[in-house]
Amino acid sequence: MKVTPTSIPDVLVIEPAVFSDARGFFLETWNRRKFAEAGLDADFVQDNHSCSLKNTLRGLHYQLQNTQGKLVRVNLGTVFDVAVDIRRSSPTFGKWVGEVVSAENKKLFWVPPGFAHGFMVLSDVAEFQYKCTDYYNPAAERCIAFDDPDLAIDWPVKDPTQLILSEKDRNGKAFKDAELFD
Repeated sequence: MKVTPTSIPDVLVIEPAVFSDARGFFLETWNRRKFAEAGLDADFVQDNHSCSLKNTLRGLHYQLQNTQGKLVRVNLGTVFDVAVDIRRSSPTFGKWVGEVVSAENKKLFWVPPGFAHGFMVLSDVAEFQYKCTDYYNPAAERCIAFDDPDLAIDWPVKDPTQLILSEKDRNGKAFKDAELFD
């Protein structure tokens, strides 16, 4: 497996070893020992799976308590996945990094605790799976506006009228007004 830090070193792109032959392929999406040796020693407690249509944008989500690290992957389709550093004490505070994650490239994306997370579906449909280091706590969930001008995320779809958004995502808070981590 190849582990590559992004421009925000805590956020990682993981390319697992893929074994292919005439039947198809095999890969390990999680192996605690191998990932720990590579610097990702996480205790996952919850797995999530979502299915979304093209131009669906989910995010930017985070929790103030029960802060979740997320190991994400796509098993059908393609997404543009984004992590935003919302730790005030971090040298990369307010910076974001994005990665195309797809069933084809088989990349995994590590979004550590202390980050807001979102993704946009680029294919007709995408099935998105992620392991979480803590349980979902709806009372602690927050949402930053995906189109916040201070973050200036370069989403692949520029016209917001083409996006499919939940009410929560449509009404995300401005980054400057959001409750963040110290």
